Amino acid sequence: MKWRGQRRILEDLDQDIRAHIEMEAQDNIERGMSPEEARVAAMRKFGNVTRAKEDARGVWVSVWLEQLRQDMRFAFRILRKSPGFTFVVVLTLALGIGANTAIFSVVNGVVLSPLPYHQPDQLVIVWAKKPLGGNIAPSYPDFEDWQRDTRSFQAMAAFGFRTFDLTNPGSPEHMDGWQVSSDFFKTLGADLIVGRDFSAEENRAGGPPVAIISERVWKDRFGGSLAALGKVVTMDGTNFTIVGVAPTGINLGGNIDVYTPIKQGDPLIVNDRRTHAFVPIARLKPGISVAQAQADAASVEKKLGDLYPNLDKGLSAEVVPLKEALLGDVSGMLVMLLGAVGLVLLIACANVASLLLARATAREREFAIRLALGARRSRMIRQMLTESVLLSLCGGVLGMALAKWGVRPLLAAVPGEFPRAETVGVNFTVLLFTLAVSLGVGIAFGLIPALKTWKANHASPLKEGGRGSTRVHHHTQRTLMVAQTALTVVLLAGAGLLFRTIHRLWNVNPGFDSHQVITFKAALSPDLTRSAPAMRIAYQELIRRIQGIAGVQSADLTTLVPLSGKDNEIPFWLGPEEPTSLASAPRVVTYSVGPDYFRTMRIPLLRGRSFSTADTIQSGKVMVIDSAVADAYFPGKDPVGQTLTLSRAGQFRIIGVAGHVHHWGLGNTNSRNQMEAYTSFYQIPDEWLPVMRSELSIVVRTPLDSVALMPAVKAAIYGGGNAQPIYDVHTMQQSVSASMATQSFPMVLLGSFALLALLLVSVGIYGLLANFVENRTQEIGVRMALGAPQANVFRMVIWQGLRMTLTGMAIGATGAYILAHSLTSFSDLLYGVGAGDPLTFATISILLITIALVACYVPARRAMQTEPITALRHE
Repeated sequence: MKWRGQRRILEDLDQDIRAHIEMEAQDNIERGMSPEEARVAAMRKFGNVTRAKEDARGVWVSVWLEQLRQDMRFAFRILRKSPGFTFVVVLTLALGIGANTAIFSVVNGVVLSPLPYHQPDQLVIVWAKKPLGGNIAPSYPDFEDWQRDTRSFQAMAAFGFRTFDLTNPGSPEHMDGWQVSSDFFKTLGADLIVGRDFSAEENRAGGPPVAIISERVWKDRFGGSLAALGKVVTMDGTNFTIVGVAPTGINLGGNIDVYTPIKQGDPLIVNDRRTHAFVPIARLKPGISVAQAQADAASVEKKLGDLYPNLDKGLSAEVVPLKEALLGDVSGMLVMLLGAVGLVLLIACANVASLLLARATAREREFAIRLALGARRSRMIRQMLTESVLLSLCGGVLGMALAKWGVRPLLAAVPGEFPRAETVGVNFTVLLFTLAVSLGVGIAFGLIPALKTWKANHASPLKEGGRGSTRVHHHTQRTLMVAQTALTVVLLAGAGLLFRTIHRLWNVNPGFDSHQVITFKAALSPDLTRSAPAMRIAYQELIRRIQGIAGVQSADLTTLVPLSGKDNEIPFWLGPEEPTSLASAPRVVTYSVGPDYFRTMRIPLLRGRSFSTADTIQSGKVMVIDSAVADAYFPGKDPVGQTLTLSRAGQFRIIGVAGHVHHWGLGNTNSRNQMEAYTSFYQIPDEWLPVMRSELSIVVRTPLDSVALMPAVKAAIYGGGNAQPIYDVHTMQQSVSASMATQSFPMVLLGSFALLALLLVSVGIYGLLANFVENRTQEIGVRMALGAPQANVFRMVIWQGLRMTLTGMAIGATGAYILAHSLTSFSDLLYGVGAGDPLTFATISILLITIALVACYVPARRAMQTEPITALRHE
């Protein structure tokens, strides 16, 4: 048996050598040699192969390697002879494989790759859960109780957002920062580059001002020198001593440049159980599940509710794995997109398989000759698979280049912040994925024509004198074409529904006029803001100077900008009596604004009046509520003159009702139901005004663009000085666009996939019908010779293409409906359209039929113009 196997392999190798000699001899004849010279030269060239065959007897590995080498050489020769075919196939596969590689690199970086911490699976976020649902950060005193009394965690730390204005060393810069508890980095499992974590002694009120800076600041400001430890940075007018440098990649939300101890922060925030501002991160003990940890934290929170019923009664706890908390719905959406781009690859495979079927038909005579010379069918199938895998690998290399070039611009084009975007890139895992896909695809699309070749009757091409069979795998090619069309319908439906969503969102009234509005933040010198009265005067003067800039129509202050993603939800109640539990009290998003804010944003005032310069700290507290509050709590009566109480801020008299603003997003369910209220910035109590300083934004209505406006603003605020930064500059139109990132990102990708699929399908229909006309030329000639009108021939070819398109559309409609329902499973992904939106499906039907008709036209016209005599002589 062993010798028979060896003999079979050697016979195959010998057959390969003879085929190569014949092809080389033919090439030599084309170069001008005589047949005798051509054959002698070919035999001389392949003499070393013959010797290798003889030496390889009994050596299995050598024989197999030699066969592989022969297969590769033969494949190269065949593909080199058809450069147009090779180019089309490689480009088609490159587009399909490249799109899959690009999306997989995003999925791998965002979803599959572990977080850059020690044992990241143990990390969880612990939220306080409201009685009616929804999570909030606990207060710092509650965190300290959780840290002390829970038994499920090895360690627990907390962090809260804070901004800083750095003025020394170097030029002024605004920085995002975190206030963190001691051992924060140890709990997180992140090693500092140099230095140490904060100690318990430093995390206390009145402790020494210390800071940990980011790797970026360390390199930019100190050149990456170890001597940075112990140096001083001046932020918000205070000197902080550097005790450590944090590595790049610690991303729990935003790019953080500086860390300071929580307990050194404002005591109004840190020490009050009513201020929910700090997020606990914890590390599970070995063997403890998330469910066990949640039950543990909930039991501690229940005790806190008994101890502080007016503050914590009704609150529970929610423990969420850190990775899940960071990604939210993004992971499911990316997996859905990976499945969608897989459809593009299937379309590309079907397209290439159809091309290879047509090519296999053209090579029937070659296969028949090889069989007549003694070659086995299995040997020819292996040769065909070698050719298809070679094409696929070439497509994979080009696709990898396209993916590496395209993934970064794609992420940069997405409005808003994409989680873990810094981890996306082409790495070893992505390379392995591309290699596996290339090999799998090469085998998949090469197997169909190879099996068809196995079953074909190769005696007929020789009997017909080289004419070849006129029945050229049309059934299989039509099946592949129908499958491509069906998959394209699925992609078009997904892209169409998201496009309709974006179109509807752009037509949603956000509650303000987003056109010609620029927002930014400006840091004032600490010398001007050391006291609350001085701060009020400084900001009044700042707004006066901005309003005096040529081209500025109006401007004012606000502590909160709509669609910014930030909030200031405060419990409220009617009347003077506080509810038994603030946790169960309704909440209102609260803006503290200047007198010209409503005019600048063009938020309509439905009733009453807006703020005036007379509404100051010395006058009675006043408030403007939105229509949602008025409808919910003052139905059928005028709320102007009524009172409403905000937790910690006191009782306010309502002076007006403003239109509702979509604070969370244009299509966001919470945004439609969220209640809002406005207070006067100049009535903020003295003790709270310094805390609000970092939250203040300036809104400006002007026809000027930001590039032209900002130099004038800086000159108006600071004169010729450069002591403080202006930052977070953007237009409200950009904010509106960023609020649709959830829909725009998958729409851009699905739209790109759908366009690529349309291109492949249109080329496939054209190629299939062109091949159909070519192989039925004689039949068409006979029909026309017997009197068939040209219009009938034209309709016959058109109907061939339309029938495949309509069948594919009917099959694809089911898959499209399933995809549409999967889109509705993601929160707020679709807005204003249903899974079976008739306009979307009607549009893609018309589009596909139109493209099919265009693709059918040229082959149909060629068939119609066929001359009967020429057709009957066709070889």
